[in-house]
Amino acid sequence: MSRSSDRHVPPASVTVVIPARFGSSRFPGKPLVDLAGKPLIQHVYEHVQAVPGIAQTLVATDDVRIFKAVQAFGGTALMVEGAFRTGTDRVAAVAQTVPGDVFVNLQGDEIIMHPGLMTDLIDPFLKSGTGMGTLKRRITSHDEVQNPGVVKVVTDSNGNALYFSRAPIPHLRDGPGDISSGLYYIHLGIYIYTRARLLQFAGLPTGRLEEAEKLEQLRALEHGLAIRVWETIHPSLRIDAPEDLARAATMLQSRPNPQPQEKVVS
Repeated sequence: MSRSSDRHVPPASVTVVIPARFGSSRFPGKPLVDLAGKPLIQHVYEHVQAVPGIAQTLVATDDVRIFKAVQAFGGTALMVEGAFRTGTDRVAAVAQTVPGDVFVNLQGDEIIMHPGLMTDLIDPFLKSGTGMGTLKRRITSHDEVQNPGVVKVVTDSNGNALYFSRAPIPHLRDGPGDISSGLYYIHLGIYIYTRARLLQFAGLPTGRLEEAEKLEQLRALEHGLAIRVWETIHPSLRIDAPEDLARAATMLQSRPNPQPQEKVVS
């Protein structure tokens, strides 16, 4: 880690880290693509600012163009240099030097459209005593069930993840059922960790299932680490490909800009 655009951030109780790479096989330069007059990374950052109870938010990147773009809109950025397997491994590198007890990994292409989505993750996590958590939202479309770009999750009766997959899980042996039955849930790629669990996760070897499905959270399950999953009804906006931009711009323009919350200083 080489430099920061803000060296005076107070110690955090909850730190949101947004890992952002310029290089992407499917969508190069995605964090800086123009979306409704702003770079995508600015939308992600500003919507987090509307969430109460977060002490600091920062973008972790290895690209000076993203670093400067975050500085330009008044955000906090860190240059995190090195080869990282996943976004979570990049967040763990931040946790090695940035004070904080709890870290949230928010992907740089996931715009939180309602502050309650993050609250649905942070509040129960802080009360749970668990080391790692994430979110799910009910699927209401057969197309999403079949879409490998939509990651599905199944949980046990206590809310712990049993498995994540790009395949339709659970499989209905007797054919397609009623989508409103509540069997299918999309997994939102937002994670929350204690600092200790985050560093433990980053120290684990890549798992076979993780490599097969290209889902980093499977590394935790393969090594016996529990992931608690909470449900949210609030929307988020994911930008996977250039064709998503027009729809995203329409959604953003139909909603008022989020209002920043007072920062928590510990």
